[in-house]
Amino acid sequence: MSPDANRISAPATHLAAEVATQPDDWSRAATVAAAHRDLLPTPGERVAVLGCGTSLFMARAFAALREAAGHGLTDAWPASAVPAGREYDRYLVICRSGTTTEVLHAISALPESIPRTVISSSPGTPALELARPILIDEVDELSVVQTRFATTTLALLRWHLGEDLTPVIAQARAVLTEWDAEVSANVRHAEQITFVGMGFAAALADEAALKLRESARAWTESYLATEYRHGPISIAGPGRAVWALGTPTPGLADEIRATGAHFEHRPLDPMVELVRVHRLCLLRAADLGLDPDRPRNLSRSVILG
Repeated sequence: MSPDANRISAPATHLAAEVATQPDDWSRAATVAAAHRDLLPTPGERVAVLGCGTSLFMARAFAALREAAGHGLTDAWPASAVPAGREYDRYLVICRSGTTTEVLHAISALPESIPRTVISSSPGTPALELARPILIDEVDELSVVQTRFATTTLALLRWHLGEDLTPVIAQARAVLTEWDAEVSANVRHAEQITFVGMGFAAALADEAALKLRESARAWTESYLATEYRHGPISIAGPGRAVWALGTPTPGLADEIRATGAHFEHRPLDPMVELVRVHRLCLLRAADLGLDPDRPRNLSRSVILG
């Protein structure tokens, strides 16, 4: 059977359109980062980054990158569980909707003397009034499932750290124009998929697993790659897959293949691998007849009574 024989195009959805703009969005993020330099962490500051769900994963990714770059202590906390008694020089909040209850409560409880910035894509929302805003409404989304807001926020923060994302953007453009027959054959129909990574890729592995759960109700898990051997590898087997984002830990690929599971990895930036996962979300949702724009039991913002 030829690779194209298994090819089913995902129907037009908001999610498909939003996934496709990401390379352009990441390119524009360099200008946004430069324009808002004074609102973002400076080297040496002790920083706390807050978010919920996908935004928390982006916070964790940025925290790992900032510390690895030697810019200073950076913690990432769920907005619903910011620990008391810790001293920071700056707070950074990520919130697409600008209306999430836990985020609004968290910002309101922060010390007024400490600078705080919120990155959002939703104009006219309460979060923008509670902190100094970076509004990136050009990447706002109609789909409930977050893609381009999250990755563009991370791109903005990576530009701010001094990274040159030009090669990363080129990789993303290539991924969006290709048909990956191997993914179609070995991951698209996998019974179970586990994502693993190290450093900032570990946070993106968590995000990849969440995307497939949201959009296609898939059985997915995610782990720090070094922790995968400590129990989770027991579920690996034929018909299942392990997808490594970033550089795999030594020996992991061979151990996974020995279980009969498919090992998925390409030498791409982890943020680009996340775009590949976004495309997989669209395909698996189409296979199941699901609407990836409106996942079961989810809404765009969690607003508590």
